[in-house]
Amino acid sequence: MSGIRTLTSTSVVLRETNIDTDQIIPARFLSTTERAGLGKHAFNDWRWQADGTPNPGFAFNQAHNAGRSILLAGRNFGCGSSREHAPWALTDLGLRAIVSSEIADIFRGNSLKNGLVPIVLDEADVQTLMQRPDDALTVDIAARELRTPDGRAYAFPLDGFSQTCLLEGVDQLGYLLGRTAEIERYESEHAR
Repeated sequence: MSGIRTLTSTSVVLRETNIDTDQIIPARFLSTTERAGLGKHAFNDWRWQADGTPNPGFAFNQAHNAGRSILLAGRNFGCGSSREHAPWALTDLGLRAIVSSEIADIFRGNSLKNGLVPIVLDEADVQTLMQRPDDALTVDIAARELRTPDGRAYAFPLDGFSQTCLLEGVDQLGYLLGRTAEIERYESEHAR
């Protein structure tokens, strides 16, 4: 996972509400502990038709959405089970940020641990952004803001620890390993 200070991209829009983790990555693809390769199964039952051909009406199958790394999603994104495979699949698909008016708590936590930025904004603001998916949005982790080309800035909640991990490109373990010398010094100073 590499650190992110800012991310600028146009957006993919999924207006559906209550997109659960089984819709993000169906249970039949959870037999792996590898992160790589899960992107091809992200939104599997929406992306592919019964005969295995791409569903041309699905946003991620449309050529103009190729390479976009911000998802604008309907309310209550990531609800359902606590599978960490969901953010794995989304990051392998190329997404780096999810913007919604409501993101399920467990999904949000799993996303932050895997370098996927969950951004919660007011519903009216999300709907406004959905009207202009071709605008290049900038996610600024340091400022905790999402900015539009016309100068609007939307503050989003992000705790300090998660912000540090995103900026440094580490998960919780990586954060601790990066502070091994400090931990060892503290332990030696406080040994009994």
